[in-house]
Amino acid sequence: MGKWVAGDVLDGALSVIAMADRMIALTGQPASFQAAISGGLAEAAMAPADYTMQSGAGTGRRIAIAGKSGATVTGSGIADHIALVDMADGKLLYVTTCPATSLAAGGSVSFDGWTVEIGAPA
Repeated sequence: MGKWVAGDVLDGALSVIAMADRMIALTGQPASFQAAISGGLAEAAMAPADYTMQSGAGTGRRIAIAGKSGATVTGSGIADHIALVDMADGKLLYVTTCPATSLAAGGSVSFDGWTVEIGAPA
C-alpha cells in the first residue's frame, strides 16, 4: 500500500511557524525561547503577510518566509542562526542556520528570505 498525506495536513504544521511574530539573529542555536530572546543580536517584526504557503520542490509543501531589511543590531557578535519566535505565547518555533555574519551593535542588518519545506511521506 502506498503512503499519502493531504496538503492541508502539511500546511497545518507549517502554519504553526507562521505564528512567529519575531525573527531573531543569534550566535549559536538557542535551546529555548528565553535563550533566543536573551541572546538575540538583531530582530525583525514579522506579520502574517510575511508567510506564504507554496507547493514543495517535490510532493510536499513549503512556507516562504519574507526577507526583512534595515533591522537594528542590538548586540555584537557573529550571527550564524536565525530563530522564529512567538512572543505572545513565549515559544521558540523554528531555528535554522545562516551564513556567519559579523554584527556590531548600533548597525543594521538585512535578513534574506528563506523557506521551510515538509516532504510527503516516503
